[in-house]
Amino acid sequence: MAAHRRPRQRPAGGGAARTAATITLAGAATATGLGGGTGHADPEPTAGQVRARVAKLYQEAEVATEKYNGAKERADATEQRLENLRDEAARKQERLNSAREALGSVAAAQYRGGGLDPALQLVLSSDPDRYLDDAAFVERAGSRQTAAVRRVRSELREIEQLRGAARVELSSLKSRRAELKRHRETVTGKLETARRLLSRLTDEERARIGGGTGEHASRSSADARKGLSASAQAPNSRAAAAVAYAYQKLGSPYVWGATGPDAFDCSGLVQAAYRAAGVSLPRTTYAQIDAGRRVTRAELAPGDLVFFYSGISHVGIYVGNGRMIHAPNPSAPVRVAPLDEMPFAGATRVA
Repeated sequence: MAAHRRPRQRPAGGGAARTAATITLAGAATATGLGGGTGHADPEPTAGQVRARVAKLYQEAEVATEKYNGAKERADATEQRLENLRDEAARKQERLNSAREALGSVAAAQYRGGGLDPALQLVLSSDPDRYLDDAAFVERAGSRQTAAVRRVRSELREIEQLRGAARVELSSLKSRRAELKRHRETVTGKLETARRLLSRLTDEERARIGGGTGEHASRSSADARKGLSASAQAPNSRAAAAVAYAYQKLGSPYVWGATGPDAFDCSGLVQAAYRAAGVSLPRTTYAQIDAGRRVTRAELAPGDLVFFYSGISHVGIYVGNGRMIHAPNPSAPVRVAPLDEMPFAGATRVA
């Protein structure tokens, strides 16, 4: 009987459904690269897009670098305070130990001599006059001993206070170091991303990112003459010396966190230039802008500090004719560049 059963009817449109499913799977395979098709991957960024992205990464890295520089400055100051507290505590501990030894000697002497009645000691003494002098000395020593005990107690309190302050500074130092680590990781992460992007470009395309429209990146006799001219136009001898230093450092590599003498970041170059001129400037761009008198762009003179971006994250040294010397980024050395290379944010003349 089974041989006479009617064939099982397939659902209408089954072939069409299978065809549609096959097309869908094939499309999915193509999209994921499994079907050997061309797919729809995002197009490679153009050289211009890469340059824009790298420039943005460098600017963000510089913001993080200045935060790192500030955190390091605070960490160094905290570490110095901690060291000073430890040194002071050690000195007080030495004085405390000496005072304790003196008290111990007095106590031992009293114990050894305390067994005889003073009258009997006078009788048995081979030199009564000397004994009487000694007795007067012991009375005086007693009052001095009381004062010594007070000093020891005071030293103990001061040492404990110093140790408490040291514990606070140590806790602060640990926090500063953690902050340093965060900023360091931010900087290195952005620079590594920029490096990977740059690896897609040709040497010529990478050179365009290096310094924008920067003019000079190495020292030459022409640069030396320009440096002398700019120094002569500076408003004071300190500014003149800073400009001369900056010209001497043309071609030095950019290294984030560096303050010279052979490599610099932007604020490190400014700090080093004025240090050579005998002026101590803060480490970061955020503090350097307040290290002197604000001047307008129209008032600029060689040696003035020029700042860029709304967050005051970049700085250079003005050298005249609308130009500055600055440490641009890891793709470019210390060089001369026009102020218009970046968004101008303000200027300061170091007093």
